[in-house]
Amino acid sequence: MPVSVLLVDDEPLVRAGLRAVLEAQPDLRVVGEAADGAAVIPLVRELRPDVVAMDVRMPLLDGIEATRAVLRTVQDPPKILVVTTFENDEYVYEALRAGADGFLLKRARPAEIVNAVRLVAEGESLLFPAAVRRLAGEHGGRHGNAEARAVLDRAALTEREAEVLGLMTRGLSNAEIAARLVVGTETVKSHVSAVLGKLGARDRTQAVILAYESGFVAPG
Repeated sequence: MPVSVLLVDDEPLVRAGLRAVLEAQPDLRVVGEAADGAAVIPLVRELRPDVVAMDVRMPLLDGIEATRAVLRTVQDPPKILVVTTFENDEYVYEALRAGADGFLLKRARPAEIVNAVRLVAEGESLLFPAAVRRLAGEHGGRHGNAEARAVLDRAALTEREAEVLGLMTRGLSNAEIAARLVVGTETVKSHVSAVLGKLGARDRTQAVILAYESGFVAPG
């Protein structure tokens, strides 16, 4: 089945450009559009998209609050990919902290857009890990706190789970982690699931952010 995508942006030209790029791929399908985050929840419930590509800044409800609303109120929510003009914007980091699975620059090339949607849908690799590390370095220090450290302490990760989390922060996919640790991919999937469960993280992006904010990994 094709990956279904909902486009949410207040600029019609941006939506049209994303639609043209995505629908040129046989495995991707745009199922709907919205001009503001306020329309996201009813559309998500109606269309059940796999991925929501959502502008981070919109006039009525921005991508941060829309992300929080979707994750708070929708059962089995879609993956959320925030679309932004500037990758170092604190809005982007706040969207990731709110639960977004990754971000995409509006100036991205078609191949990058397609790859981003596919990666987020699969959920087995961190999207743009170097950029996430930069964001953590620039903005994460403002949020790093005792609460994040307490979550990590309570998680009581095993030595192997901590090793897997460290490799996740570097953007390695499950297959790459398996090759690095000389174990099977299914074993890595089990470790990743255990890490996410212990940290209470929705996905690997949230786990990586917590790793930075808790001090488990130093930005840079």
